[in-house]
Amino acid sequence: MDDAGFEVHVTPRDGFTATGKDAVEFVLAPNPGAAPGPLREIASGGELSRVMLALMTAATGAEGAPTVVFDEVDAGLGGATARVVGEKLRALAGARQVLCITHLPQVASLGARHFSVVKSTDSAAGKAEATVRRLERRELVAELCRMLGADSGDLAARRHAETLLEAA
Repeated sequence: MDDAGFEVHVTPRDGFTATGKDAVEFVLAPNPGAAPGPLREIASGGELSRVMLALMTAATGAEGAPTVVFDEVDAGLGGATARVVGEKLRALAGARQVLCITHLPQVASLGARHFSVVKSTDSAAGKAEATVRRLERRELVAELCRMLGADSGDLAARRHAETLLEAA
């Protein structure tokens, strides 16, 4: 989020409430030239995740939540920026458990453990079900190939997937 603006507005309130004496609001201008607005109103899911990642990274020395979940923190990213986000997630995981749902191989390759989540729908029964399965190395390489837009039989994609894992 290069060139984004972020501010914290603190407004004193009369008396104490369950959340304290001050009203605190995060304000974000996600793009150059964009008008700043309340984070809760204007940020996309990906922007919320990236702001959370930035805040958690800044607070790694402080006590915080033992588990943090990021859903598509990589939305709208690619290339070297995705790699930086993956590295920041990995560093954050040194102090707490980080669960990350990602669609980018640059981010996924930096994880310590990998899972496949598959949703299936039984329209006759009107139910949806998710299956979670831990991936072994061979399956992980195949999944990274899929994320790269190729089949696991594609030798160039396999080499790229293995290179990502080796670099991690």
